[in-house]
Parts: sequence; C-alpha cells; structure tokens
Amino acid sequence: MKFVDIAEIYVKAGRGGNGALSFRREKFVPKGGPDGGDGGKGGDVILEAVGGVVTLADFEYDRRFQAGHAGHGEGAHRSGLGGKDLVIHVPCGTLVRDSESGKILADLVVPGQRFTAAHGGKGGRGNSHFATSSRRAPKFAEKGDPGEEASLTLELKLIADVGLAGFPNAGKSSILSAISGAHPRIAGYPFTTLSPNLGVLAVDDAQIVIADMPGLIEGAHEGKGLGLQFLRHVERTRIILHVIDLSQPEPVSTFHALLNEFREYGAGLDERPGIVVGNKIDIEGTDANSEPLREEAESRGLKYLAVSALTGENIPELIRAIADLVRVTPAVSLDADDALEITELPRKKSSGKSSREPVKIIRQSDGSYRVEHENLEKSVARINFEHEDALQKFARLLKALSVEEALEAAGAREGDKVYIGDTEFDFEPEVIT
Repeated sequence: MKFVDIAEIYVKAGRGGNGALSFRREKFVPKGGPDGGDGGKGGDVILEAVGGVVTLADFEYDRRFQAGHAGHGEGAHRSGLGGKDLVIHVPCGTLVRDSESGKILADLVVPGQRFTAAHGGKGGRGNSHFATSSRRAPKFAEKGDPGEEASLTLELKLIADVGLAGFPNAGKSSILSAISGAHPRIAGYPFTTLSPNLGVLAVDDAQIVIADMPGLIEGAHEGKGLGLQFLRHVERTRIILHVIDLSQPEPVSTFHALLNEFREYGAGLDERPGIVVGNKIDIEGTDANSEPLREEAESRGLKYLAVSALTGENIPELIRAIADLVRVTPAVSLDADDALEITELPRKKSSGKSSREPVKIIRQSDGSYRVEHENLEKSVARINFEHEDALQKFARLLKALSVEEALEAAGAREGDKVYIGDTEFDFEPEVIT
C-alpha cells in the first residue's frame, strides 16, 4: 500500500451567474417594467473526511479542482440555477493548511466532517433590483462574482490503532511483516522506512490497523531527520509499540531516549498506552540485555515482550497482547469536538467604513494609474459593460468616491490608462458628471 501523507492542491469555486437585463413583454402592456432575475450562486469546493481511506495518494496526479459555475438569471424574475458543489474526499485525520501562510484551516478527524475550502461566487442582481422612482427602466444588470480560489496543503495525521516506534534499524518493518499482512521493503541499513507502511492485523472479528513509522533519531522533536513527520502520525495512534534492538548495547538507554523524544514533542505521547518489544532475540547474547529492559518497562506500567521477527519466536504472544490492549484502549482524538478549531478561509467582507474611505491612486511604472478601493473594485467587477446604461452606472460610482479629483491630484491627464481591478479605461474627466 503506497502511503502519501502530504499533498498540494489548488481549488477554485464556481462563478456566480449574471443578473438578467429584461423587461415585461405582455399583450396590452406595452411598457412593462424590468423583470430581470438574479444569477445563481457558484458551487462551493468542500473537503469531506471519509473512512476507509488511509493515504493522500489520489492527489499525487489530480491536484486541481473546480466547482460548477452558476446559471444566469432570466426574464420574469427567474433566478439562475446554482452551481454544483464539488466534494473532495480526504482521509480522516487530514489537516488542511493555507499553502501560502501555513495557517491551519481545518482538522478533519471523523467521517462526514466537512470544510468549505472555497466559496462559490455570489450571483449578480437582475435589472429589476435597480428600478427607482426616477429610473423606472434600468438598462443594466450585475455580473456574478468570481468564486474563491486557494492553494492548500493537505497533511495527514494518520489515525491508526497501533504505531510502531523505534530508532533506525530496530526491526519495526520486520515486526510489521511478521504480525500482519503487510510486506514492506526491508533492508539492513538505517532509515529503511522513509514513509509509514501500513498493515492490518485480523484478530477474532477485529481488524487492527498498524503503522510502521519512519525511524527516529535523537532530536526528532526539533525536526531533525524525519522526526516531526514521524511524530505527527504517532500522535493519533491508540497504542505505541516501542521496538528496541536488543543486539545493541544499553537498550534501556535507547528506551529512555525514545521516551524523551515523545516527552519533548508533547501531546501526551510519553504517557500513551503501549508495549515494549525487545527485538532480535535470535542473536546470541541478547538475553543479558532483555532483562533490564523488561524491568524498566514494567516499572512504567508497560507490558514487555522479547521477540524475534526473523524466526517468529513469541510473535503469536505479541499479536494477542496487541489485540488485548487495543480492545481496552479508546481511540484518540476521533471526536470532531476534540479536533483543532476549524477556521474558514479568510473572506473579505465589505463594510460601511470601507465604502467611506478615500480611494488610493498608484502611479505605475508604465505611466498608467491604478485605483484601489475594496468596495469600488467589487462594484466595478459586477458591471456588465455590454448593457446600455452600464457606463452611466460606472460614472456614478466614480463620482460618488471622487475618483476624478483623486486621479487629477495624482497627476493623471486626459487619455491616461486607468485600472480598477481588471477593468481598464481611458481617463476622460468630462464623462464623470
């Protein structure tokens, strides 16, 4: 089973539909009023945690996701259809980060938990919204807003029942192979396991997911080696198998060093229920190392077993001990209420204050000018310049915020290029009346 625990994706929500420019056309009603309907809302991009998926491998090649665009409004006050939401399934235990800032946006830990990663654009209003006592036949409607977009980092904190922990070359992969149906690649040198290997241990009616994590080195809690990636996964396992190589000198010191990495990392890993496994008893001379390790483990309330992954000695006893301990140990952090607080992607919200703030004029290197003002930019983006009265609406917006005066004060002259958002126009002061 290929394991991928980090993935980068790009998501984009659907665009809102355009409002309709329409007038009533009925027999005996020659001058019907405006009846343009609103555009629909664009589809959202939603991440949903699902059971049965234990890797982010699906995102290695499929990294760009687009929700559905909304339908446009129509006459007779008919609103456009909403865009179809796009639901992306991720494994339980997935952290969602903003790729740019690194901020955690969501922590999806239980099946069915959802996070809206990108909100669909708001639909534009039809011309029926703009009728007033002095403007009874508005010949313009709004365009829909674009959908939000974001680059996200998905980070899997593996939710396994059992985590095999130990320093490089302790024999964790061999033990995983011996107690489960997994067949990890095994070689006789440190850092063999560069990403978690998964195995499933079937005992009675239970299926226990076991993860062999990348080997630790001292200083892992500081990010040395593969430490933080390893500890991220161990954090959510129910129990920990501390695998110690009995053929190496001073296994008790090795056990202490392992516990110290857990203690420094935090999250209560050093107090997690577990079993201390002394491996490689098939090697001559390991008996002398086994007994001190047993005494140290039992003094901490941990069960101890000496095994040989190579010959299979005491492996059945280890399987039974794992099953018994998992059965009485509750899952860790699998309640949505225990997850990190979900924070929606930051969305700019308009306010009365921002609409009263003066515009900002920036002279660009090519001699053109850019007008910056949050509400003005949003309003101009909604104008459909194909409509007859659109330029008049545009001119009124510029006048309301004294854009002409601000441009002239910044040095703009007739004919200069001016940009508001993505809208480009030539500066003609007499048009703004």
